[in-house]
Amino acid sequence: MSTPNRREVLLGGAAAAALAGPLGAASTTAPRLTEAEPQLRFAVKIGMVQGEATPTPLVDKFKLLKTIGYDGIELDSPNGLDRDEVLRARDASGLPIHGVVDSIHWNKRLSSPDESVRGEALRGLETAIRDAHAYGGSSVLLVPGRVADAEKENHDHVWERSIEGIRKVLPLAAELGIHILIENVWNHFLYVHDGPADQTADQLAAYLDEIASPWVGAYFDIGNHRKYGAPEEWIRTLGRRIVKLDVKDWGKQSSWANIGDGDVDWAAVRKALGEIGYHGWATAEVGGGGEERLREIKRRMDAALRG
Repeated sequence: MSTPNRREVLLGGAAAAALAGPLGAASTTAPRLTEAEPQLRFAVKIGMVQGEATPTPLVDKFKLLKTIGYDGIELDSPNGLDRDEVLRARDASGLPIHGVVDSIHWNKRLSSPDESVRGEALRGLETAIRDAHAYGGSSVLLVPGRVADAEKENHDHVWERSIEGIRKVLPLAAELGIHILIENVWNHFLYVHDGPADQTADQLAAYLDEIASPWVGAYFDIGNHRKYGAPEEWIRTLGRRIVKLDVKDWGKQSSWANIGDGDVDWAAVRKALGEIGYHGWATAEVGGGGEERLREIKRRMDAALRG
């Protein structure tokens, strides 16, 4: 993976350490906030809520989550759902929709070498921003691209093309008050896939800082990079750049695991979240099911993130 001099400057030296992130992130050398217990609101992804053999009405899924004690839900967009039906389900259940996931960002990528595909990706992101606003949410989760080809879609291409695309939608995001949140995933971007297990979040922090917008931050997935580094250290590095959390677990022996059964040190994660003063949404992204499974997920989230 080549690393442009521009990023080397961003990642190295005291000058870079002194920079604050776009959402007011303190540098790693700045005094830390007084540690406080994170105030979290728990949610799940809509695809995790599964009914019986017959299709379950959307409103019933919302009501089930409300009954179990979840604080909200995250939808997909573009999703083919009728917007009026979504709003009726939200209002009838009293369950907030805190945001949406860009549902086409993996195949219709902002980093694609095909300009027409990048155009589709941009229109999909615009739709997601508008849907999040219509639903009363505050964010769109975005995977900015994928390193898929050494010559046509490499690390530098993903960096440059995705930033170019994101900047095009920033006026809309600002107008509607919707954050574009970059998730750390297994897309070979901002980390070395076959690298060591002590990698840091420095490149992700530098990427966000280059965009330098209060409307762009991190949607930090706690389990996604356990294979490559310690989540608690990524949290400390990203600091106030983190706007929302995805919750899953991973283990060297188990691979993807139930929350609490992998290698994530949840006590260390809680401590790090307290140090950066995180308060906000924590959304499970694990295998779903019916009522029993959804209750189990919430119990596991409580144990992992509230101790």
